[in-house]
Amino acid sequence: MGDSAARLIDLSHPLCDGMPVYPGDDPVRIQQTRTVEHDGYTYFRLETGMHAGTHLDAPLHMVSGGVPISGLPLETFTGRGCLLDVRGQPVIEYKPEYVQLVHPGDIVLLWTDHSRLFGTEEYFAQHPVVSDALAEFFAARGIKMLGMDLPSPDRAPFGVHRRLLGVGIPLLENLANLDALQGEKSFEVTAFPLKVDVEGCPVRVVARVMPNALL
Repeated sequence: MGDSAARLIDLSHPLCDGMPVYPGDDPVRIQQTRTVEHDGYTYFRLETGMHAGTHLDAPLHMVSGGVPISGLPLETFTGRGCLLDVRGQPVIEYKPEYVQLVHPGDIVLLWTDHSRLFGTEEYFAQHPVVSDALAEFFAARGIKMLGMDLPSPDRAPFGVHRRLLGVGIPLLENLANLDALQGEKSFEVTAFPLKVDVEGCPVRVVARVMPNALL
């Protein structure tokens, strides 16, 4: 079989005018300023913070002098995916079986099923968090990125953020549709941001599921 057998799964929330954002962040504004009928062409204006919707955190977000989005190698944004089913865990703990499941260079996705609450106050106020032990495991394992269907892997003072970003592991936050990957053993993840010299950026995250023989 060739790549034509691959299946693409969108793991991103739509970026919409007035969409919910992390408490204290700037609102998202999408405004149409030109129309074909009146101006001969269509034109929209987008105003947003860099952490709205599905987005990527670069080291600069929490590390003084850290690498910005534009400084991350292209290879960072694509790679072998690994889905961990962590549903029902208010604190997502390390498990010994992760040694066999998680490989160096993986893009690890934490499936909590919390995305079902996206758009509610509870989504931001009562989300699960990653334990320090699990963050240490990911850092030592040398994963490429950590993604999650959560607004954050932790809360203030954001120790997990600082630990992972501090060793060059970017974070993918506010993922969606991770349930579509349940049972899939062979898939790749791509999450390319804009080439911009800042600390974070909205991204379109896509999983490419392929026959086992292709990975």
